[in-house]
Amino acid sequence: MLVSYNWLKEYVNLDQLTPAELADKITLTGIEVEDVISQGGNLTKIVVGEVLTEEKMEGSDHLHITTVNVGEEEPYQIVCGAPNVAAGQKVIVALPGARLAGGLKIKKSKLRGHVSNGMICSLQELGFSDSVIPKKFADGIYVLPEDAEPGEEVRSYLGMDDAVLDLSITPNRADALSMRGVAYEVGAILNQTPSFPELELKETSDKQAGDLVSVAVEDEKDAPVYKMRIIEGVTVKESPLWLQQKLMKAGIRPINNLVDITNYVMLEYGQPLHAFDYDKLGSKEILVRRAKEDEKLVTLDGTERTLSPENLVITNGSEPIALAGVMGGENSHITDTTTTVALEAALFESTLIRKTAQQLNLRSESSSRFEKGINVAAIQQAADHAAALMAELGGGRVVEGTVSQEAIQPEDTRIHITVEKINRSLGTKLTEKEVTEIIERLGFGSKQITDGELEVSVPPRRWDMSIQADVVEEVARIYGYNRIPATLPSGDTTPGELSDAQRLDRHTRRFLEGSGLSQAITYSLTTTEKANRFALRDTPDTHLDWPMSEEHKTLRKSLISGLLDSAGYNRARSMKDVALYETGRVFFQEEGQVLLAEEEHVAAVLTGSLEQDSWLGDGAQVDFFTVKGILEELFASYGLKEAIVFKADSTQDGMHPGRTAAIELNGKTIGFVGQIHPLAAKEHDLDETYVFEFNLDAVVEAEKEPLLYSAIPKYPGTSRDIALLVDEEVTHQQVLTVIEENGGKWLREIRLFDLYQGESIQEGKKSLAYSLAYLNPEATLVEEDVNKAFEKVKEALVSQLNVEIR
Repeated sequence: MLVSYNWLKEYVNLDQLTPAELADKITLTGIEVEDVISQGGNLTKIVVGEVLTEEKMEGSDHLHITTVNVGEEEPYQIVCGAPNVAAGQKVIVALPGARLAGGLKIKKSKLRGHVSNGMICSLQELGFSDSVIPKKFADGIYVLPEDAEPGEEVRSYLGMDDAVLDLSITPNRADALSMRGVAYEVGAILNQTPSFPELELKETSDKQAGDLVSVAVEDEKDAPVYKMRIIEGVTVKESPLWLQQKLMKAGIRPINNLVDITNYVMLEYGQPLHAFDYDKLGSKEILVRRAKEDEKLVTLDGTERTLSPENLVITNGSEPIALAGVMGGENSHITDTTTTVALEAALFESTLIRKTAQQLNLRSESSSRFEKGINVAAIQQAADHAAALMAELGGGRVVEGTVSQEAIQPEDTRIHITVEKINRSLGTKLTEKEVTEIIERLGFGSKQITDGELEVSVPPRRWDMSIQADVVEEVARIYGYNRIPATLPSGDTTPGELSDAQRLDRHTRRFLEGSGLSQAITYSLTTTEKANRFALRDTPDTHLDWPMSEEHKTLRKSLISGLLDSAGYNRARSMKDVALYETGRVFFQEEGQVLLAEEEHVAAVLTGSLEQDSWLGDGAQVDFFTVKGILEELFASYGLKEAIVFKADSTQDGMHPGRTAAIELNGKTIGFVGQIHPLAAKEHDLDETYVFEFNLDAVVEAEKEPLLYSAIPKYPGTSRDIALLVDEEVTHQQVLTVIEENGGKWLREIRLFDLYQGESIQEGKKSLAYSLAYLNPEATLVEEDVNKAFEKVKEALVSQLNVEIR
């Protein structure tokens, strides 16, 4: 919101405050002033001039030689290239030595042999933005009113002896999107009561507005208030300079007197208005309704809009003539031939206006105010003020009466609050009298209910206030945030530390990144199909009622689908080696529970190699054992080496049936690891790809093995190798279990160093070779003890797994 300092001075006394000081006070009370724009501060020696003569320069198709009266004894000769310069005009003249916007200095010069003593200026050359310059003067010089006195400083004529405050208005303070709203705010800050000029509206009594037009609203929820006034006999012309100045300072381009009045009243009251050409309405019946599917309307910008039932339109009973609250229609707008105006003032449902503005990309000053809310109590006053100005500046007459449909009436909001509640919330010791004075400064009413309890009456202009917390905030703002005492929290302090879950999560991320994986973050919402793929549990789906898109409508039950999408995205961009992991929540519906069950999971996807190619050779490709090895080391770092078991699993959805293992923690499945099914990999244009996922919450809750440190052994160990011929169905885990159970107390490590299937091995068999390491940390091992333990292992393997010792 751009607020003119001089305009604000019409309502409150600012004699003791500079614009910068006022900006500081407004900012301290909660409305941030982003900038204070000083207009014309660097402009010098720029005066009013009167063009006495004008003739075209010989040999030039655009230059003119003029003589200009600048208030001195002799007129100045000035060469001007503007197409609209003419004798008799009052213009802006930059004298030799003048400085224009951007620091440009004007000097006496010669153009094609003709002396030019200065420059006749456009508004752009004085620093005005192209977007606010009246269209009539957009491509030429600006013409001042006839009563402008030659030789006088031009800044006062253009209102450039002013400052503009750029207010950043938050959505809850839409009341400050009007000059009157800002005046009330400044009045409260300065302990003044704003003074607004009395409205003088003269109406003709020979006819009634109801005889000329009728209004109806199809659904009163869409338009709770709709009013219309009629102004006859108007003349469309250029607005007076004072009105143009106020609009330009607010960032609005002047158009003509009638349109400018609607914009001026919108700025003053915060109430958007729209002026229709009454003779173009096509009927005397105005109907406010929802648009029909694919209904068409050509808006003021000349664009044909295709509408839907989510759009609210103003119609002449049959055809749309305006988009309610957003933009008027080309078939009913004000033109130079307009003589009768139908003036609309209304309250529209904010959600409809917001959706229409977004759908059609038609954000405007009007739609912005309807979206955030308007002062219901000022609708009639704004309409009356605009009608009176149209009669005054357009030479017309206001038809008696207002035609309206009203479903609501403005009422004060009443809030009960105690002084003790205010002091307890703010940490202050305000008395009831002090609180009452602050409330009255805000322009609110207050009434004592009991000792220490007040009833605060909030007028409709502050529709953002409805609860006690709002009153507390207002008292704090006006009392002064800087005056509220600062105190340290009372009570015992608690040192900050990570929870077990947070500590484990950080450890997991550091470990996986140290293993060569990169962190990814994917959406929690996905398609229904992807939400169910790779899920650890079969539970009902959880859908959004109003999803952003079909691709983001269902809460995920697994992290892997999102990671595969990311891997495919990277692979499509020539990244052949992809290693991503994610820690995040998955969601399940549990029977009998209203709220969803949320579990923290860890998942990863790997394809290609974890090593870069080098002169030593190509990096080894990731396989099942690479991923399983990462997991084994991760679980060992948790202290769960003995509690975790990997078991072959051919039932996991989306996984290769022969290369997948379930991850069990103390006998309970918490995840899986393996190769994704080739068909699933093909969907993402991936080669052989491996994944894992497990429930991190289950790991957090599990009892972990203590971390024990031991000294470096003083005594040497020994080892034994054994080669076994076993059935293909016998797993490495089964062999490990038998060896661990029978290896004796000195067995420290079991390592598989060879696996062979092929020629010289009978069909259905495989050869496994293990190295068993033994160590006694307290003495040198006796060969007899090692041999005895080793023999026991061999006997157990033969008896339990039917192996053949090679």
